[in-house]
Amino acid sequence: MSRNVEGQTPMSSAPVQAAYRYCEAVTGQQARNFAYGIRLLPAGKRQAMSALYALSRRVDDIGDGTLDAETKEARLKETRVLLDRVRKGTVEEDDTDPVAVALADTARRFPIPIDALDELIDGVLMDVHGETYETWDELRVYCRCVAGAIGRLSLGVFGGGPAATSERAFAYADTLGLALQLTNILRDVREDAGNGRTYLPAEDLAKFGCSEGFHSSTPPAGSDFAGLVHFEARRARLLFAEGYQLLPLLDRRSGACVAAMAGIYRRLLDRIERDPEAVLRGRVSLPGREKAYVAVRGLSGLDARHISRRTTRGRG
Repeated sequence: MSRNVEGQTPMSSAPVQAAYRYCEAVTGQQARNFAYGIRLLPAGKRQAMSALYALSRRVDDIGDGTLDAETKEARLKETRVLLDRVRKGTVEEDDTDPVAVALADTARRFPIPIDALDELIDGVLMDVHGETYETWDELRVYCRCVAGAIGRLSLGVFGGGPAATSERAFAYADTLGLALQLTNILRDVREDAGNGRTYLPAEDLAKFGCSEGFHSSTPPAGSDFAGLVHFEARRARLLFAEGYQLLPLLDRRSGACVAAMAGIYRRLLDRIERDPEAVLRGRVSLPGREKAYVAVRGLSGLDARHISRRTTRGRG
């Protein structure tokens, strides 16, 4: 089957359609923000993004689950074997694994860089090994694996003209992934601490008196927790500003999808900045009406036009 970078839905067999329905169900149940954004894509691209998400979810679940480290490594190794089968085109439509069937079909239809999913596994292995990060440069490597890789895969599905597949576009997609991941890290500091994980750079934690971690609904005694959150939020905003330059390079509906997903996370960041300690009390989220506003704004092209004008002025 020839690749279809325009996102039209080719005629697929019943097993392939069933596999995509499974992946779309996983996406709808497990990733509401992501599912909200990809609603704006044509059906073929939406299915492909769901397949990518379902495989990514599987990898994350292995890393986050309760299995011992040795078993997790074995399961991740099995996933790499699956990726090799996808690369070689040896996954049959009647395979018992619906994610494998959907991913293999996606790889046939779109020029996705499958190696990016290996990078995702590399990132999850860092979690399995309990790695921590002394500096932002070290954390950036982790974020590129678990989030930047998804951005690069998404560009393969979005397609479009030369600008959308240029090195510049991949660099912006990678940076936008870093912005989303850093926002995730801020949102989940309490949950991650409960799982024995700390992602924020140790040098930043020390700078704001937070080295003992976040194990209650209140900041560590004597710390400047708000200062830490504002410091990391400024870093995330700079990443958003750079990553948003991807929008004018994409076609209208792909740009709307990216604007919606990124816009939801940027508004989450706004909420976290307004009330830093909220992330210690529970998970910060956006109400449905606010997500709908972000989606409409993205679909209108307002964000892409704004970024395009700002970029043009910057070059003038």
